Amino acid sequence: MKTVSLAIVASAVGLFVGNASAQSEKVSEKAGVKITALGSHAGEYCAADRAMLFEDPTGVRILYDVGATVAGAGDPRLGEIHGVLLSHAHSDHLGGTKLARQDAGTCAKPETVSAAPNTNTAEIAAAKNAAVITDNEMAVFLGKKMQAIRNAEVANCPETGLLRVTTVPLSESCVGGLQLGGKRTLAMKGQTKGVQVTVVYAEHSNNVARNLLTDAGKALEADNLLGYIGQANGYVLEFTNGLKVYLSGDTALFGDMKAVMHDFHHVNLAVLNLGGTTLPSAEGAYVVNILLRPASVIPSHSSEWATEGGKLRPGSRTEDFVKRVKPIKVYLPLSGRTREFDGQGRCTKGC
Repeated sequence: MKTVSLAIVASAVGLFVGNASAQSEKVSEKAGVKITALGSHAGEYCAADRAMLFEDPTGVRILYDVGATVAGAGDPRLGEIHGVLLSHAHSDHLGGTKLARQDAGTCAKPETVSAAPNTNTAEIAAAKNAAVITDNEMAVFLGKKMQAIRNAEVANCPETGLLRVTTVPLSESCVGGLQLGGKRTLAMKGQTKGVQVTVVYAEHSNNVARNLLTDAGKALEADNLLGYIGQANGYVLEFTNGLKVYLSGDTALFGDMKAVMHDFHHVNLAVLNLGGTTLPSAEGAYVVNILLRPASVIPSHSSEWATEGGKLRPGSRTEDFVKRVKPIKVYLPLSGRTREFDGQGRCTKGC
């Protein structure tokens, strides 16, 4: 009877595992990143809509700027959440209120209920055992809110290696504070690649409403002040299929968008926050057409009743923005609609 050396067997096993891993990564590169807007009214793009859910081909799920159009941790649209991102602490992003129920109220003014003092963001992150990744000061603030909800201290997110990898799913929520330019990676257990999250600059104020502060913070009321809570920020997300997404957060136009987001990060999909008091439609179109030049753009933060029957309302700033952006593809964030994007920033499903 012939014998086979253990070395040969081990080599064959290693080759098989290596090939399987390579095949898995090839599949990941071909698969799409799923992006779903979570707004107040199904199939519409409404005034309070901010929240977006990103799902990497490996299964990592990241919720961005929860705001007031998610009905807390029990919202059935959420499912499993591994990471929560917050651009800044204004109530419409942090979630001083939360959706009463889907389609309640109007697209111009959805029906909400108070999420004070713990905030919609903290409630969801605590319930979902998610990693909160944001500016250092906001991370500390949200850590205290989650501690109050869980009645247990919230630790800093564990990390390993040069890419600062946090393996998900987690057994309990954590905070991952970053300075501008800092990076963390969320990777599913057993995967060699994950979603890299980079905090980038945003030109915007950042303060928290007094009703979300402790009693000591209410002392600001005498001078009609809000609580300063660190630097507002945007994000660049790099997914395992190669898609690179710029999440602008609320920001004014600034020239370094080209140097940082286009020249260095090579973003190919932009989620751009518009608004009459932040980035009007003409400036927003300049950002997309001249500074970023991505393959696709998703407008956000309309602060207006932007669509009716899923179509742009005439005379809206969103319509004006869409008309100005050419030839780049614009995809409206219609609530509940999931689109998939390939590694080049092109919509491939649900377009």
